Amino acid sequence: MIPVVELTRVSAGKPNVLFVMTDQQRYDTVRALGNARIHTPNIDRLVERGVSFTDAYSPDPICIPARHTIRTGCEATTTDFLGNEKRDARHLEDRCGPFLARAMGERGYRTFLVGKYHAHPRDIDLGYDTRLSVEAYREDTGHEVKTTAREGAMVHLPQQNHLPPESNYEAWMTDRAVELVGEDGPFFGLVSYEPPHPPFAPSPPFDRMYDPDRLPGPVRGDRTVDHADEKIPAQNYHFWTAREDGVDETTARVIKAHYYGMISEVDRHVGRLLDAVEARDDAENTLVCFFSDHGELLGDHRGWEKSSFFEASCRIPFLLSWPAELPRGTRNDELVSLADLFGVATTAAGDPDLREGVDLLGMLAGDADPRDRLHGYHETPGLAPNFTTMVREGEWKYVFMANGGREQLFDLSADPDERDDLSDERPEKTADLRETAARKLAADGRTDYLENGTLKRHPYRRLDMGRLVREPYPDSPSDVLD
Repeated sequence: MIPVVELTRVSAGKPNVLFVMTDQQRYDTVRALGNARIHTPNIDRLVERGVSFTDAYSPDPICIPARHTIRTGCEATTTDFLGNEKRDARHLEDRCGPFLARAMGERGYRTFLVGKYHAHPRDIDLGYDTRLSVEAYREDTGHEVKTTAREGAMVHLPQQNHLPPESNYEAWMTDRAVELVGEDGPFFGLVSYEPPHPPFAPSPPFDRMYDPDRLPGPVRGDRTVDHADEKIPAQNYHFWTAREDGVDETTARVIKAHYYGMISEVDRHVGRLLDAVEARDDAENTLVCFFSDHGELLGDHRGWEKSSFFEASCRIPFLLSWPAELPRGTRNDELVSLADLFGVATTAAGDPDLREGVDLLGMLAGDADPRDRLHGYHETPGLAPNFTTMVREGEWKYVFMANGGREQLFDLSADPDERDDLSDERPEKTADLRETAARKLAADGRTDYLENGTLKRHPYRRLDMGRLVREPYPDSPSDVLD
């Protein structure tokens, strides 16, 4: 627990609010927060400019549900998006209230989105005055966003972005965002970068920044622990990284080098955004929030991608910087969720709407309580039964997998790499957190995941997600030549 810090409280007028978001960035990829192997000087600037929440989580660690939580302030059990379902989301404002951008517009802000938004249909009205995404980039430059060698079977293999770093999509995004930050009047903006989401394809010279031999290999425990969640080996097969152990350690280190290169490339763009903020007369009264939608297993626990509740997949960087109001260079270990961002923005705007989050700004001021525990949920559509739920309480993490009724219990203080499942050794704690998870689902009205008052279990089934193929392979190899 970090002691309450007295805030400076010198701001005047409506603050600007800038959200800067990455896609699939692990919590342990910031140099100023402990990773001495990575180069992130501009994200480090944000660390020193404000408060770093070191126990922040994506409550549904996959793209679409996480982004719906950000724009609604509601958990997946409320939005009913528990997996990457490409279905119409326009009804969410009826269910949850105005989307965040619309809510900020109602509070007197000009609003803009630059980059990825991941909602359907493509023309969905998310409430922004200005929205610039891939379509605008293609029209403006004539380039395609994806410029890597191949996707499909190679999506996780190290590649290179063939566009130079000054003219690729992320550079174009940053140019447009800098222009919008520089306009007059209080603004709410979301700049949403695609990297380090695969394909792992940094632009030169970021593709050769890191020597794989100097990077640590993947964290691996016993396979019964690593693959208790059957979605992990199913995803390995889906993404062509094998059914069991995935790629070899040497290749995993090369992939990590490219992943780090993508983060360092985005860091360069973050620096340009911060320079634009600091060029404003009201720079001190600009709240910058930096976060990611979820993490990336990156070979840890013999897995790749996201959607699991291992720390590498669900724990994220989460930084708040507001020099006029918040202390600088502060660490905070309270439990934080993406659901809290709605309240951060609306509270800064002077008209708080917390929805299903907690009041982080009030908590930092000593005026609001932190959460006692944090819940997470995930279910891959069409791959039943695979509902998974997490409870994080103190140093304990409990994970329940409906497929087979499997359970895990980790003591993160003693076992931060989550190698030792204590669910059998600590049956009372396991039962306590199991019932905590069941009570929360009951309170949320999600009785579809309950049976006889506790979490519903299903007979174990080996899951099959099939193979990821962007373009179908031909029946005969010679057909590609015709």
